[in-house]
Amino acid sequence: MYMLSPKNFTILLISFLLFFSSQGYAQTPGSPLAPQSVETTMQSMLSAIQTNSYPDFIAAGDQAFQEGMTKEMLSSISQSLASRLKQGYTVTFLTRLNQQGFEVYVWKLEFNDRHDDILQFIALRNGKVGGFWLR
Repeated sequence: MYMLSPKNFTILLISFLLFFSSQGYAQTPGSPLAPQSVETTMQSMLSAIQTNSYPDFIAAGDQAFQEGMTKEMLSSISQSLASRLKQGYTVTFLTRLNQQGFEVYVWKLEFNDRHDDILQFIALRNGKVGGFWLR
């Protein structure tokens, strides 16, 4: 029977612990993703911000969202983000929350300009956008 020295045993034990503990934290193909229809809505809204297209931005919204969102509000968002979006960005889905009857989807936007990241929230009810926030 082969015996490990205390030092080799410790190294082996730490290696196993690191390997097995990392398995629970790694991104895997089974990691949560937003439904494709929600991803499409989010990308359409980002494209509308890039082009300052009010009709495209409110298209997926419910009546309250469409009535509450003004062209001036979109222009303000577009002025501050369009150039950053056009330079390129990466979107990472973070989570889905249930809040006040809405399904709220959260993404992280990382821009190629390497300036501040943004959290993007889209609130949906019955497949319609009821809220959109950038932080």
